[in-house]
Amino acid sequence: MTDTTTSSRPSSNWKKPVAIAVAAIVVVTALGFSYASPYLALNRLKQAADARDAVTLSEYVDYPALRVSLKQQVGEMLQRRIQAQHSSNPLLMLGAVIGAALIGPLVDAYATPEGVAALLNGMPPTGKPGERPAPPPSAAQASSAPAGTAQPAPPPAPASDASDASDASADTAAPPARAQATAGYRSLNEFAVTWQRSANSERYAAILQRHGLFSWKLAAVELNPADAGDGASASN
Repeated sequence: MTDTTTSSRPSSNWKKPVAIAVAAIVVVTALGFSYASPYLALNRLKQAADARDAVTLSEYVDYPALRVSLKQQVGEMLQRRIQAQHSSNPLLMLGAVIGAALIGPLVDAYATPEGVAALLNGMPPTGKPGERPAPPPSAAQASSAPAGTAQPAPPPAPASDASDASDASADTAAPPARAQATAGYRSLNEFAVTWQRSANSERYAAILQRHGLFSWKLAAVELNPADAGDGASASN
């Protein structure tokens, strides 16, 4: 009887450390996945937006919250423009009233798969009357020329003007600077992606909010935020 009790002790002694190690691995894995979850959600969100996949976007976009945020941010943008004028010109005030009346259609245009795609490609609304979401750069370039047609090559420049022609073509062919994006946590339940074209240019941000333990949804935007959240660089 004594031998049986003694032999069972070594087997129980090694099970406890193994159970603790397994539990620690599970906890660390869960924490790592929780930390990476907004980056994964952002990647899936951008893929769905570029593909105009409305079904998948509905899983990653809180459209009611996004509409409220867009309405507030565009309204504040118009107020900043009025205050920057420092003028009591009634025509300016009339333009501001007309602009405020157009906030609703602008919000309707951006609370769509096309609008979400524009937001995630560094092209936020500017508050102009009749504004529509701009297509992504690749789509805009593809639609600028008819399909299946080749652009004719320009005639060769004279030898004496070759250097001038190359400089001019380099200036005209240079594409506009692409917005640089950074992404990172602002708080435990808020994750921000911020775009800025240069050190002195205006910034804007798309805000993802946590839904549950591992799920995130695009819920707000910040147009020209005063202080953008920092984080790791994100591919655009």
